[in-house]
Amino acid sequence: MATIFSQPKSETADKAHIRKGVLTGIQVLGVGSYTPDEVVRNEDLIELGYDPDWIVQRTGILERRRAAAGMATSDMAFEAAARCLEDADVDPSEVDLIVVATTTPDTLMPSTACLVQGRLGCPAGAMDINAACTGFMYAMITAAQFVKTGSSRRALVIGADLMSRFLNPEDRGTFPLFGDAAGAVLLGAGESDQGLLSFTLGSDGDGADLLSVPGCGSREPASKSVIAAKRQFMQMEGRAVFKWAVRTISDTIIDVVSAADLTPSDIDLLVLHQANVRIIDAAVDCLNIDREKVVVNLDRYGNTSAGSIPLALDEARCEGRIEHGDNILLCGFGAGLTWGSAVLKW
Repeated sequence: MATIFSQPKSETADKAHIRKGVLTGIQVLGVGSYTPDEVVRNEDLIELGYDPDWIVQRTGILERRRAAAGMATSDMAFEAAARCLEDADVDPSEVDLIVVATTTPDTLMPSTACLVQGRLGCPAGAMDINAACTGFMYAMITAAQFVKTGSSRRALVIGADLMSRFLNPEDRGTFPLFGDAAGAVLLGAGESDQGLLSFTLGSDGDGADLLSVPGCGSREPASKSVIAAKRQFMQMEGRAVFKWAVRTISDTIIDVVSAADLTPSDIDLLVLHQANVRIIDAAVDCLNIDREKVVVNLDRYGNTSAGSIPLALDEARCEGRIEHGDNILLCGFGAGLTWGSAVLKW
């Protein structure tokens, strides 16, 4: 069984330290996604002192979705899961594993996955994975191993984040960037040449402080002083994270393509975590890939963290951009610092 690998001390460019895994014999049986109804345009942020043109120029984001009051992450995850199962024509009773990637759980306990399991009524084990914006990649690769070994027949993988509850409206470096969304895929056994032709996962905890929610955990429990200092909100060193992301994805996407014995021209679709259009542009330049093969929806949804990649996959599939046998390059990156890339043969 393939193992999950980490890399040391930001040495993503050191090829000697990069190891790959292979998980074939699995397939995506269905895809689904959910986005809240409320649309927050850049122009709607003017009253908070934001410049709409600046947001577009720096990120490529025009608008994002915001969950209604009373809605939680599990609610979005449930909706995406239900649509995914409908797409696959699979009854919830057939699902025997649920893995939810989220960094914005409903509660610290129980897990968001258990809440989704309860609503779906699946006779399934359920667990959360927290790898921030890379979460879906970690969750999908984890679930794929259960399917590969025969421990699971139908594994439901969900990426869901309700980012708007963890943003400080006064923080110009984070508030306009993120939106709320969820996406899901259902995995099952497939043909011998289907599945993950190559993958790599990595982490660099030395960069943990670059992107974090420092307060209201075990190190800084909720208190008046923590709340007064707004430590319950996301904090990010945007410039440092941007530089790291560009360097990291350039290294990892070339590496997994090569490990799959493919060339960039063999890639039929590129689905990157939707964080910043300039990061996506850098990846496109690195691969020298046709831009018609690149999925970009961050202009409409912003950065939806773990919901980003499955949301993009669902839209691309609904638009007829994915066919059986296609080679799809996936890449996530985010807090931790973490990253994960894979070549998925559909």
